[in-house]
Amino acid sequence: MTPLRSNRSFVIREGRFTAAQKKALAEYWPRYGIPESTSKIEFDRFFLKKQPLVMDVGFGNGDSLLSLAQQREDLNFIGVEVYRPGIGNVLRKLDALNINNVRIVNNDVNPLLEFNVDADFLRGILVWFPDPWPKKRHHKRRLVQKEFLQLAINALQTQGVLHLASDWYPYIESMRASAAQCEQLVPVELHKNPLNLQRPLTRFEQRGLRLGHKVTDLLYQVNK
Repeated sequence: MTPLRSNRSFVIREGRFTAAQKKALAEYWPRYGIPESTSKIEFDRFFLKKQPLVMDVGFGNGDSLLSLAQQREDLNFIGVEVYRPGIGNVLRKLDALNINNVRIVNNDVNPLLEFNVDADFLRGILVWFPDPWPKKRHHKRRLVQKEFLQLAINALQTQGVLHLASDWYPYIESMRASAAQCEQLVPVELHKNPLNLQRPLTRFEQRGLRLGHKVTDLLYQVNK
């Protein structure tokens, strides 16, 4: 498979990395972390139980990921995040709450999907409030473009779910246009979500609402 040359949808600016976050990363990563690999990863072996797998991309401080894991103990969740302070924060909470159906990957999602995830493996992919990169010259850095969608389609099972959400309407329009170019993505009404997951109110959403932004969800099923 020829590697895709993807633009990074992030810039490493870790900001304040507290002592508690660093300690949690060092202490709990062996339990909850999935190491980087150059080949396919057997994700099931990192979990206590083999269950359908959902990927949460860019979980930030991890509150939504923790809520999802508590909602659905019958699902396993892979949280994908590039920022280590957020990872340290969620690792500490995973241990405190004794949550066992979450594992963490510290990597860019594009190479993860391309090189590490088997085809037809995931039940769902969640991308909630990704960086909208509002300036036109930065649009190429947006995660949700056709390249990412093709990788997501390959990784998702037939009838698997892709759930996108944003409070930046120009980005929503761009996401919708990109998805329309992928025949295998079939729009689904939000209340008919086959995963039956309730999206928690995140701090990014709260910030958008305070600014008067409208939050829009886009839900798709894969038809292969």
